[in-house]
Amino acid sequence: MENNNQKQDAIRSQLELALGNELNALISASHALNMRTAAIFDPTLQPAAFLIIRWLLSYGPANATILAESTAMDRSSVSRLVTHLKHLGYVKSETHPEDRRGVLLSLTELGREKASNAIKEKGEEFYKRISKWKDSDLEAFIDMLRCFNGQDTN
Repeated sequence: MENNNQKQDAIRSQLELALGNELNALISASHALNMRTAAIFDPTLQPAAFLIIRWLLSYGPANATILAESTAMDRSSVSRLVTHLKHLGYVKSETHPEDRRGVLLSLTELGREKASNAIKEKGEEFYKRISKWKDSDLEAFIDMLRCFNGQDTN
């Protein structure tokens, strides 16, 4: 019985290592794709600036503190990047409607258009990878990712 448990433990360890390898490959490929997407948006920008662009595109106007917290950057880096993005015409600042002392940052039409185009190319690469999957396989993958990400609804 103990020998069987040891075999099961060894199998489980190998499976966990294989999962770790695949997750590392996914994270690495995702990072590389994000870097290429940032370069499509504007090759003169630091990739970190594109994180701000993507966040604003996804979630809408925000103040610099929210951007810093949401992108895991320090406030001074966000401020420097936003200043550069504003200079290039990708981001604008407006007075916060509820707090006249506050400032909300948002994308300009140019920033929104360029970000959408860059992300579209990234999406094409992503969809190419899953295009031959059966719907049931895609549903199972989505369910497993939700569970893995702590969003299991069952």
